[in-house]
Amino acid sequence: MKYLKFLLIGIIFGIVMFKSEAASWFRIYEMFQFQSFHMYGIMGSALALGVLGTYLIKKYKLKSIDGKIIQFTPKEKSFSRYMYGGIIFGLGWALAGSCPGPIYTLIGAGYASILVVLLGALLGTFIYGLLRDKLPH
Repeated sequence: MKYLKFLLIGIIFGIVMFKSEAASWFRIYEMFQFQSFHMYGIMGSALALGVLGTYLIKKYKLKSIDGKIIQFTPKEKSFSRYMYGGIIFGLGWALAGSCPGPIYTLIGAGYASILVVLLGALLGTFIYGLLRDKLPH
């Protein structure tokens, strides 16, 4: 029962994604064609909220649901890993018309064809897990 609030937040997130058209293939297509500000506005707002949330978590040493202090592990900075990862992610996003967040929203909205995208995302995650130790990090 203590995780019910997270399920409710996920449902609300899905509704907001769908109603704001952030899960719309057409809106994503417009974004990649630089024809509309709609998706850039949504992502910019999410980025600002994420930065603010991270700042507040660090400043007030907020705790997780388990009562442990949330700590952020610094990552090694590398141009190539972010460039290659971004290119692969962006190509997948452009080809599928969906990034990982809206996949579940679209499935919930009844778009059965997005199950192929979900399977591809899960397969890619599995393959990464197998190859992780061999990849440059």
